Amino acid sequence: MSEQVEQQSIVTETANDRFKSSFSTWFWGSMITATVFHFVFFAFLNFGEPEDVSMSMDEIITMDIPPEIEIPPPPEAIARPATPVVTSATIDEDITIAPVTFDENPVENLPPPPDEVETDIGAAPVFTPYTVKPDYTNANEVRRALEREYPPLLRDAGIGGTTIVWFFIDEQGVVQNQVVQNSSGHQALDDAALRVAPVFKFTPALNRDKAVPVWVQLPITFTTK
Repeated sequence: MSEQVEQQSIVTETANDRFKSSFSTWFWGSMITATVFHFVFFAFLNFGEPEDVSMSMDEIITMDIPPEIEIPPPPEAIARPATPVVTSATIDEDITIAPVTFDENPVENLPPPPDEVETDIGAAPVFTPYTVKPDYTNANEVRRALEREYPPLLRDAGIGGTTIVWFFIDEQGVVQNQVVQNSSGHQALDDAALRVAPVFKFTPALNRDKAVPVWVQLPITFTTK
């Protein structure tokens, strides 16, 4: 009967039981091995020299404080003007104006009239009266001149503009002078507009029924459209 119990106890012992019985041996063996490994690791490990992290500071430069500025006193107030006083001077009531009649001023004693000074109105734009404005009559010729004088660099780049030009037109409707009034913003276009201006042909301007020279302004536009 005892042999059966002993045999049954032997049979019922499992691997888990055997592990538990050997746990103490494995635990202390592992601890000793880890301790020896760490001692050997740190004994042969070279940590090197520590990096110098000390702080350095430049020498402080002292500056002399500028001398204190003396603020000048405010200017004195401007004295108010004196109170006007009515004068007590006496005025002679016997005041006469020189006579202006022809009897008192004969024609032979009058000063001569001023010499007439002829002014060249074609030199610069001036006001010129007229009742009928001039109109240009050669639109096709002007269009060809615009195409011919258009600066190639600006035309190829698609750059255009409008120049306002003063035209001086004589009694026959011929352009005698031209001046830029408002620039297009491009000197090359302004110069081209002045070259196109003499191509214009106008009907004469009239002041009532008389042909007169006049200054007129017209826009000259260069465009690729």
